[in-house]
This record gives sequence, C-alpha cells and structure tokens, in this order.
Amino acid sequence: MIETSNTPQLSPELVERFAAIVGPRNAITDTDLLAPFMEEPRSLFRGEGRLVLRPGSVEEVSAILRLASETRTPIVPQGGNTGLVGGQSARSPGEVVLALSRLDKVREVDPVGRTMTLEAGVVLETAQQVADDAGLFFPLSLGSQGSCQIGGNLASNAGGTGVLAYGNARELCLGVEAVLASGEIFHGLRRLKKDNRGYDLRNLLVGSEGTLGVITAAVLKLFPKPAGREVAYVGLGSPRDALALLKTAEGRAGGALTAFELMPRIGMEFTLRHTQGARDPLASAYPWYVLIEISSNRSGEDARETLEAILGEALEAGTVQDAALAQSLEAAATFWKMREEMSWAQKPEGGSIKHDVAVPVARVPDFLEAADRAVLAAIPEARIVAFGHLGDGNIHYNISQPVGADTAAFLGRWKEINRIVHAIVADMDGTFSAEHGIGQLKRDELAVTKQGIEIELMRRLKRAFDPYDILNPGKLVQV
Repeated sequence: MIETSNTPQLSPELVERFAAIVGPRNAITDTDLLAPFMEEPRSLFRGEGRLVLRPGSVEEVSAILRLASETRTPIVPQGGNTGLVGGQSARSPGEVVLALSRLDKVREVDPVGRTMTLEAGVVLETAQQVADDAGLFFPLSLGSQGSCQIGGNLASNAGGTGVLAYGNARELCLGVEAVLASGEIFHGLRRLKKDNRGYDLRNLLVGSEGTLGVITAAVLKLFPKPAGREVAYVGLGSPRDALALLKTAEGRAGGALTAFELMPRIGMEFTLRHTQGARDPLASAYPWYVLIEISSNRSGEDARETLEAILGEALEAGTVQDAALAQSLEAAATFWKMREEMSWAQKPEGGSIKHDVAVPVARVPDFLEAADRAVLAAIPEARIVAFGHLGDGNIHYNISQPVGADTAAFLGRWKEINRIVHAIVADMDGTFSAEHGIGQLKRDELAVTKQGIEIELMRRLKRAFDPYDILNPGKLVQV
C-alpha cells in the first residue's frame, strides 16, 4: 500500500454546503457506498475520501469548484476509476471525490464534419457505439473500455491499441469544455480542424490528469468506418523477428496497418489459464506472438489480400513461423480477447511489478534483452510478461512474482525494480510513462528525471491555473 497525505477532514457544515449543490442523493457519505470510489484496480492506493459528489451538469461542477476555491477544499476528479497510477484516488479524508458519471449525455453528432460532442461521463464503449450508429468509427480502444470514461481518457491522454494508425486521445480531440479551479467555465467545444489563435489550452488540459481543470465535455474526431478489417495471430521466434514483420507490414499496408501487438508465450499461458473462453489460435506454441490488424476503406477482400501478402512475404523470409487468419468476426474477437485479457490474467498469478515504458521502435528488442538480464539478475525466478504496442514502441513490462514467493516481500521491491528498468529505458532515450500517466505513483520520479526547466514550467502552469492547489493536489507535479 502506498502512503497517503494527511489533509484535515471536512466539517459537517461544509459537507452540507457541497451536498446542497448536487442534492442529498448525489452526495455520498455512507461507508459502504463510498467503497467503490476508494478502490482502484491495482490496490496500490487506498482512497481516504469521506465525501463523493456526483454532479449532473457543468453548472453544478462550476458551483462545486467555486465553493472549493472559497474554502480551499481539495477536489479529486474521477471518471470510471480505471486509472493505474493513483490519479483518481483521494489521498486524505479532507479531499472530495468529484465523480463525473452523471455527465453522460451525447450532445451532438456531426456526420458531415465527422465529429461527436460527448460529456465526460460517457463510457468509452458507448462512445464507440455512438460513432458506429452514425456510420462512422471512433478508434480509441482500451482493455477497460466497458467502464472507463471519456473525461478520464482525455485527462490521462489515453493510448490503447489504435495509436499506431490514429494517435492517442490528444490527437482524437478537437475541443474541450472544462471547469477551472475558480469555477469559471472554459467553453472550448470547437469543431475546427484548424484554429491558430494563440496558445492551445485544449492540449494543456488534455493529459493534465485533472490538475489544471475538470474536463466536462469534448469534441472528438470520427473516421470513416472501415469497409474491411482483417486480423491475424502470428507465432514467431523473437522480438527481432516481430520488428522485421512490422517493417514488412508497414511497407505493404502503410496507413492500413491499424494494430500491431507484441505478446510473449508466458502471457499467453496466463490468459489461457485464467480467461473464460480463451483459446490458443495456433496449433503449436511459440516464444512470441504478434496480433496484426489491417483495415481497408475499399473492401474486406482488399484487407484480406493485403494481410495475406504481408504474411506470405514474412513466411518466405523465415520471419514468421506460423499464422492464423480470423475466419469470422467471432474469431477476430477471440484473437483480440487474448491480447486484451493479458493484463488482468496476471492478477491470479500473484504480485506483479508493472512498468509502462516506451523506447524508439527500433530499440524495443534491445530494451527487452537488457531489461530481462537485469531483472533476472535481481530476481532469478521472476516471470516476465512484456507485451504491448510494438508499432509505437510502448511496452508494458510487467514482472510476476516467482511461483510460491511471498507476495508482500516481492511487491516491497517495486521501487528497486522500477529503478533498474527505468535506467535502461533512460539509456535508450525512452520514457517511463507511455500511456498510463503520472498520478501519485510516478510523480517523484518525474520530478527527478525531467529537466529542471520543464518541471519549473509545469509548476508555473499549475500555479496559474490553480493558485490554491485544490485540483487533484499531490498528483503529477508537486507545487
């Protein structure tokens, strides 16, 4: 468990003032009802909040922040509570959790301009369906898409499996509406693809993890729905073979290459062991796997021919040892399930020390070899589950405890192992935070690894947007 801060508790009178803004039913103080807002997926942080507010409009969010600014009350914005770095967790009983799930309206869909305007509490899977119903496509895709929310996706600048072709959340956002610490509303819901009027406040708010403002709505880009999508599960010998396959795929498919995911055999075994309905797509076991997706705006036949050409060239070159093409939508979904469940399948195996790193794509095999040597030297029986988005260099380098090891003792080495892995990442001009954000977990490391002027500029921005440090204090950057 990570240590939290000790801000004083809220007075009953102040709780009543906050509750009056949202109504008694949407001001939660009951211990049992608070629990889901205080627990987070990795159980690294135990939320200490004693009040959750569930506003139903941007005006209510504004009123809450005006009162918070007046009384210097810390506010912790929370979306679907799926974050992995403690950014959504209240660090003390005096912090108020601002849960945005009631802001769930679809304000507008513009099929001509290919945009949709959604409130922050819309669940990502719902957003995907809204786009689909309009005959369009919203490419942001995450393992937690059934519960994570658009506001949280933007606040953390979420990545996911579609980054290779479409970019991360920041690239998918044209405009935001946000409430500042003062309670002022920033009306930035612009649908323009070109707007060169000064500083880009949208891009400051996106990725700020709720420390500069609370995103309440956003204009999101939509894309033509692919006429055909084909998926293959590929067995190969090494990450270097996977890199060669990526080069072949990019050369053959160009922008039609919409996913390229790298997975190790041990991750496959965990998924098969712990995921209902999971099955190995290939007849034999291989040290590494790639899930590759091709999308075509022309036809399904075009996508299939492109994928077959990629695999044919790679098989002839000896890069690929075996491959299975999905023969139906159900089979494609099963292939994707093997990838998407790989994170959660580690939990039943005991403690897992996580890393969300990125290095230049060409250095991924070097990184994996160096990190494996260093980690196994420190923990000889560790089970390394390194998987992720090879096409953009983002690897989730996770280390499951040795079989039979003491979980608490293993997790007690979290910072030690982080230092080992992150030092290798730094030597390769990489980053220790690729898509999960900073939150509480990585704040101190950020402060010592970024240039001094970068951290100072971040602190100046924080003080300008939030002079009383009431928005998600203690997260991302310490002022």
